[in-house]
Amino acid sequence: MKARPSPLKLLPKEGITSTSAVDHPTWNYLPLLRYVQRLRFHIVRELLTGTHHDRLLEIGYGSGVFMPELAHHCDELHGIDPHFKRDEVAKNLARHGVTAHLTTAGAEKLPYDSGYFDCVVSVSTLEYVPDSDRACREIRRVLRPGGVLAVCTPGASPLWDLPLRLLTRQGPSQYGDGRRTLQPALRRHFHLDREIRVPALGGTALRLYTGLLLRAD
Repeated sequence: MKARPSPLKLLPKEGITSTSAVDHPTWNYLPLLRYVQRLRFHIVRELLTGTHHDRLLEIGYGSGVFMPELAHHCDELHGIDPHFKRDEVAKNLARHGVTAHLTTAGAEKLPYDSGYFDCVVSVSTLEYVPDSDRACREIRRVLRPGGVLAVCTPGASPLWDLPLRLLTRQGPSQYGDGRRTLQPALRRHFHLDREIRVPALGGTALRLYTGLLLRAD
């Protein structure tokens, strides 16, 4: 019998701070929305199953809600985000036993040496970046050869746009063109090791999320 997965390790509701107009960490604790929100984290955890890394970078760490889980997959945890609440998030994490090296920066210009990381994670973040190819080049640069990028990105189907608007009062315009352009850019710059589609059956018209495990040369 297959063992049930352990619960996700997330920051508790009282330990999180919203950091931008598109960061909604409290949705992880609301009826219905919590399932949709946490599904992304389950996908990334599945992509990382059985791995442990020296240095891991989360791009778009936001409130840090996913960092307690990511801390179990690495020896040294880093995060970048363009918001300016780095110190507040770091204190929230520290109060819950998570040490993370946080930096204020964007994905198109990562302030790290080449080959610095073994693993990079992005959860519903890269589709907001205006220049997907530039972000991909930067991620490849900071990954060591053979390093991995675990991404979860939302589908671009109109089928999900109405529920998104009803549940969150936000429409697909928040992504610009990123939902359409991100995956082709990722596949141009990295080798695909694994893909998780939710739901597993059906084409892109039904796609809610896609998880990709990609490898640098």
